[in-house]
Amino acid sequence: MVTINQTALADFLSAKDDTPIVMLNLLRFDPDGGRQRHFEYLEMAAPILARFGAKILFRGDGLPVLTDGDVKMWDSVLLVQYPSRAAFMAMVEDPDYQVAFQVGKSALADIVLQPLKQTEIPG
Repeated sequence: MVTINQTALADFLSAKDDTPIVMLNLLRFDPDGGRQRHFEYLEMAAPILARFGAKILFRGDGLPVLTDGDVKMWDSVLLVQYPSRAAFMAMVEDPDYQVAFQVGKSALADIVLQPLKQTEIPG
């Protein structure tokens, strides 16, 4: 089920930071046609992402997990870069995106959205 933690979203958006962010999307598809609906979502979302300066950096299917412990297998991973937090929020609030989001949401059994900020490697 796709639910957004409103407190976490508000904290993320309140940061005064105009640097690009990358959103890690860990996806588990609904077993009843979720993968196909996800492809439909991507087709709908592509021009909307472009309008807000966002782009998909990587999309890949999950392979078996190699680590022990409390791990989950994910069907797919997306890395989407946004020019800023404000651009991400503007896209999310866009009426066209809201239509696409309903299709994307129907495709998923589970999701993790993890914003990432680039850091330099020391040395």
